[in-house]
Amino acid sequence: MTDPTPPNVRRSEGYSPQLVGRNGLTVVGIGADGWAGLSPAHHAVLRSAEVLLGGPRQLAYLPEDVPGERIGWPTPLTEGLPDLLARLAGRRVAVVASGDPMHYGVGATLVRLLGPDAVTVLPHPSSMALACARLGWAAEDVEVVSAVGRPVARLIGLLTPGQRMLVLSAGGQTPAEVAAALAAAGYGASALRVLEQLGGAAERCTEFRAAELAGAPADSFDALNIVAVHAVPDPGTRLLGRTPGLPDDAFTHDGQITKREVRAMTLARLAPRPGELLWDIGGGSGSVCIEWMRAARGARAVTVERRADRAARIATNAIALGVPDLVVVQGSAPAALDGLPAPDAVFVGGGGSDPAVLDACWAALSPGGRLVANAVTLQTEAALVARCAELGGDLVRLEISHAMPLGRFTGWQAQHPVTQWTVVK
Repeated sequence: MTDPTPPNVRRSEGYSPQLVGRNGLTVVGIGADGWAGLSPAHHAVLRSAEVLLGGPRQLAYLPEDVPGERIGWPTPLTEGLPDLLARLAGRRVAVVASGDPMHYGVGATLVRLLGPDAVTVLPHPSSMALACARLGWAAEDVEVVSAVGRPVARLIGLLTPGQRMLVLSAGGQTPAEVAAALAAAGYGASALRVLEQLGGAAERCTEFRAAELAGAPADSFDALNIVAVHAVPDPGTRLLGRTPGLPDDAFTHDGQITKREVRAMTLARLAPRPGELLWDIGGGSGSVCIEWMRAARGARAVTVERRADRAARIATNAIALGVPDLVVVQGSAPAALDGLPAPDAVFVGGGGSDPAVLDACWAALSPGGRLVANAVTLQTEAALVARCAELGGDLVRLEISHAMPLGRFTGWQAQHPVTQWTVVK
């Protein structure tokens, strides 16, 4: 009988969990139920390891008679981990990690550094899985936000009425930080449940309204907790969607802003995709780069703004609209672009009349990347028309009018027309 396996598919012959730690590196997930919550096969992997690597809490779960040398994580982790792994090369290493190591855990970091063939991951149920089981929430309907080494303000960009979220806490202070962020965003009526020591003997669930919990001391909760949020807006709260084209007054600005309708069309041309990086040249209020980050999961952006007051205003807008990871560079393009990672898309909202700015952006743009430039003045329009003739793409003229009072009647008031050049590299 012929083998039906296609020739380009590698067949796995399986492995013995007792032996997996003898080659490469094994990551074992452990929960609040500690050693007792692990299977005999996981016990065998940990007992056979020459080195046990992990944080103090995870290593403390292991019985004293587990013989491997215990080593804590380096500080800072990202910078120190490559050297530590190099020193441990050739030894049987077992990493003890919280829950599912591939869910906001160290497993993904180790795979990125060593490659998937060098790391075996033996997961435990994640805190998200345990929380959804306790709450009766379908995991696919839940947004997960990590507050471990990340700003809590990231959850603001996900807020819609009825949204369910799980916030992975950085410690006992996180529940109050989550509550304060919700209250400041007009969601103080949201229902919060703080789940502590999930899966362990000391498991506890406490319910609050966000407005009640804001300001609670850090020692109110165990450091091992996860915060469940059911988003409920306060009466009168202005609701903002994630579709590009937020109202202009959702941003603090001094008039230097890409207006709502033009911004929506600009973002449609930029086409935000998960994980991609945007350069926003001449940030103004930050409206384009902020909406780029809100539009796609994991989308990143760097904005370059010459004026210090506007750069500070962009950072404030980014926090208020839930994208605190926006990178704001104060300086003038093209000099301020030196050293920035290559973009997947570029928006030139200011400086398009300077040939050096367009040259630098085009040179840095990744293949397949999109460049969109807007012009209001005749001088910038002429520069874009010339570039279109040289590099291709298409030109669009955007003319927007709004109905405005005109005496006792209503008439159309036109905005300045905008010429928009779009090109794909």
